[in-house]
Amino acid sequence: MTDKPDEPRSTEPTTESDGQDPPDSPERDESRPPRQREWPRYVIFGAAALALLLVGATVGLLVARSTEGEESAMPGPVDVGFAQDMSVHHLQAVTMANWARDHSTDPAVKQLAFDIASTQTEQIGRMKGWLMLWGKPEEPAGEYMTWMSEPMGGHDHDSSSEENSTAASESEAAPSGPSGGQVGGSRAMPGMATEQELAKMRSLSGERLDVYFLQLMLRHHEGGVSMAEYGRNHARITAVSTLATSMLASQRPEADTMRHMLAERDAEPLPFP
Repeated sequence: MTDKPDEPRSTEPTTESDGQDPPDSPERDESRPPRQREWPRYVIFGAAALALLLVGATVGLLVARSTEGEESAMPGPVDVGFAQDMSVHHLQAVTMANWARDHSTDPAVKQLAFDIASTQTEQIGRMKGWLMLWGKPEEPAGEYMTWMSEPMGGHDHDSSSEENSTAASESEAAPSGPSGGQVGGSRAMPGMATEQELAKMRSLSGERLDVYFLQLMLRHHEGGVSMAEYGRNHARITAVSTLATSMLASQRPEADTMRHMLAERDAEPLPFP
């Protein structure tokens, strides 16, 4: 009599059926991307502007420190005055560009405004970095453009009885600074918008906003040309003259673009004072 070999035991687990199907496990729809948190637009633009300022300030400090050993690295009146005045001039351009970027419905205008705000914000940071390293205030204590020896924008720097008699009326229409206050009294920098003009721009919408923004910004660019040319030709520090040259190289094509955009909208540039 021979023994039968043991049959292999099944290792599969046995389940008892109670007559009901097991509940279906929830399945995730792989085709649907996970929801991402959306940040408000003003937070994104604010962070970008802060980053540009920090980048510009860092570049300014590095450039200035790289020339500390040179005799010519000591800033002169033109270097300091250019950095102070052009920072204020730029800041109003950034203010206007940010408004147009956020309120215009024209893609071309929005792109131009974004480019202007980005470029000039970085340049502001660079100039403020220089002023910090030089131990100079961010804004001049007195009038603007005293570092320029020649008349600018049709204004004479010498006092006269005629100028004193019209000081009050000029002060009412004096261009406004980045925070809305007047800059330079009756000796404001050329091309800057007045508080009344800024208020008018904020009250407009649609194509009227686009046209008025282009008119104000074009005049603003034209007003900065003479300052940049003087800084390029008379700055003692190479980095300052290089930045002034870069401003001219970028703003002249932008001015041509704005003239073309105004012509497309059957509008004329504002008269330059």
